[in-house]
Amino acid sequence: MVRPTRRYTGIAMLLHWLIALLIFGLFPLGLYMHGLQLSVRKLELYSWHKWFGITVLLLVVLRIVWRVGHRPPPLPDSVPRWQQQAAEALHGLLYLLILCIPLSGWALSSASGIRVVWWGVLPLPNLLAPDHALARELARVHTWLNFTLAAVVAAHVGAALKHQFINRDGVLLRMLPGSSKE
Repeated sequence: MVRPTRRYTGIAMLLHWLIALLIFGLFPLGLYMHGLQLSVRKLELYSWHKWFGITVLLLVVLRIVWRVGHRPPPLPDSVPRWQQQAAEALHGLLYLLILCIPLSGWALSSASGIRVVWWGVLPLPNLLAPDHALARELARVHTWLNFTLAAVVAAHVGAALKHQFINRDGVLLRMLPGSSKE
């Protein structure tokens, strides 16, 4: 197996895996809570969903700021140019979706007339005036964006696993904490 000579920074890895963990929790939570009957439990779950969603938004902004100053390590020369371009496009789409999803949820809460209070402590400004017709549209947008993210994440994970187990080119090791490097 070829091992990469350059890896992502520890901060980049931490932010990547923390955001991934939160997203892997938020998606099923969103599916579960949506189907519940109105209850105190459902409202609690919506609050947790919003709190973690805003946390993802803040973390992805930090990740983008970090990435601007710390370019990712180059892919191995064995990766064809079209795959490198596809990886860049996929990463760009991931960042866009991870930014837009919490913003759409925040806008949905605002249009629904429900203020987001981050972790029950910090009231966030409403992004929109209450408008129930707009809230219904934003709910559809939020759902569509989430299912799009699920598909893009599946492609991202599939590509990483292909590089690890088929190509054996060390691409995945660049983002794994604790993996050895040359």
